[in-house]
Amino acid sequence: MIKIAPSFLSADFRALEQQVRSVEDAGAEYIHLDIMDGHFVPNLTFGPLVVEAIRKTTDLVLDVHLMIAEPGKYIGDFADAGADILTVHMEVEEDVSTLLTRIREANVKAGATLRPSTPVKALFPLLPALDLALIMSVEPGFGGQAFMPESLDRVRALKAEIARRGLDVEIEIDGGIGVDNAREVVATGAQVLVSGSAIFRNGAIAENVRAIRRAAMGG
Repeated sequence: MIKIAPSFLSADFRALEQQVRSVEDAGAEYIHLDIMDGHFVPNLTFGPLVVEAIRKTTDLVLDVHLMIAEPGKYIGDFADAGADILTVHMEVEEDVSTLLTRIREANVKAGATLRPSTPVKALFPLLPALDLALIMSVEPGFGGQAFMPESLDRVRALKAEIARRGLDVEIEIDGGIGVDNAREVVATGAQVLVSGSAIFRNGAIAENVRAIRRAAMGG
């Protein structure tokens, strides 16, 4: 099953509840929330209070991507705020295996991701502890970037390793996803498509979600 995860990095926060309703009405399964601390990545976004506000507005899966230098300090805060999935980066200085254990102990699904420059094989030892593996198809930190085609090989390699080991790990892809490449990324093995600017452009949120889904399914 293909899942669409609108990235609220591109949302209009002046009309947050309305935009949540729009992605619900369009049938999106996840809401993707990028948490940036201005250190791990240069940009700065929002924290647990915004996640909590969105949680009070929707029952959709809140897919929270922690682009922060010290995620261990905030696992409890984001779990309490209502995150359903917490994804941490392989490049943090903390022990990622320990972070994943703590996430699951907080009754939240555990995800891991890595920058495009980090070999995808770095994820492989952690796969048994993961519910979700995220391939970044742009450099993390800013919306609106162009899709990196080499990400397709990373998805293929990840899918092959998950299949080889008989694991149940969702593959998510984030960065430059739209109607032009949705079918291709799904064909390589991606199951959750994160899309920001392609969904929120022109205010036609519901139409854009549906168009990406149609494209992903070959329609």
